[in-house]
Amino acid sequence: MGGQALVLGGGGVAGIAWTTGLLAGLAGHGQDLTGADLIVGTSAGAAVAAQVTSGLPLDELFARQADPARQTPEIPAEIDFEKFAADFGGAVAGASDPAEVRRAVGKLALAAETVPEVDRRAVLAARLPVHDWPERRLVIVAVDAETGEPRRFDRASGVSLVDAVAASCAVPGVWPPVTIDGRRYVDGGVRSAENADYATGFTRVTVVSPLGVDAPLPMEKPLPAVLDDLRAAGAEVALITPDEASQAAIGQNPLDPSTRTPAAEAGRAQGAALTLTWA
Repeated sequence: MGGQALVLGGGGVAGIAWTTGLLAGLAGHGQDLTGADLIVGTSAGAAVAAQVTSGLPLDELFARQADPARQTPEIPAEIDFEKFAADFGGAVAGASDPAEVRRAVGKLALAAETVPEVDRRAVLAARLPVHDWPERRLVIVAVDAETGEPRRFDRASGVSLVDAVAASCAVPGVWPPVTIDGRRYVDGGVRSAENADYATGFTRVTVVSPLGVDAPLPMEKPLPAVLDDLRAAGAEVALITPDEASQAAIGQNPLDPSTRTPAAEAGRAQGAALTLTWA
């Protein structure tokens, strides 16, 4: 296929803010990545991908994250992370392969008590400046909660952009699975926080990972191994993860809406100071 791909990974509302700030900071210093031939978005990255292909300038998108007066409403997520980890560990115990792990996590998500699906969808709809798929190639990743099969939504899928992003952002056990054509879908991060392998075939791939290489959810394949595979397929690859200041801004709960302003500002500062290299 050739061309450039931009892969945007998951990381909660803090990850949305940080990634937006990062892209704005890079663009402000002559390194605009948003014109890539393919953008792959997972979870928080799905929201950012839909935003940066909306036609709004990056400075405007940054302001929507950094300025409290312009931030869209969010539902705070109070999480006991020790219980969260224990529930996940119990759900996947004994799973023998990645597909079985995904089905186990989907079963947990379907049984969890969460806010109503319609309320959560409204939050996702408010995040997106436009609700139509762009003409450009955009892929949003989610996972079927029952079968464990990944699903790549795009303009040709017949699924609305809001539903696709909502499905990709449906963190298991925290937010409700999203109903699309009678199926229930959960966060694309159940397969991989980035799903960078979906950029195979492109000659230059930039991966933005708010969670870094040590993502908390079980991955089908570790990110460093996926990047090695992309290189073996002929791609030059760059990986961007939060620096120390950005990690501090994101904090311990990336689902906390109060992280948006500091995470966006830290991301922009990191992007402005970063010189990208691909290898």
